[in-house]
Amino acid sequence: MSIESHLSELARRHQAVEQAILAEEAHPSANELKLHELKRKKLSIKDEIERLKQMPQLETRH
Repeated sequence: MSIESHLSELARRHQAVEQAILAEEAHPSANELKLHELKRKKLSIKDEIERLKQMPQLETRH
């Protein structure tokens, strides 16, 4: 899998987790543990995206 396609997949997953967070927050009795886990997952995906964007082979293409 190329880095660009991996970044696209990570961005898609990041958006999906964001939607899950919004859906959970919309519930009157939101599960705080589930929200915490979703937010941690979202941050982990964001960190991975940023790490991949910093890779030298991407910097030379732009």
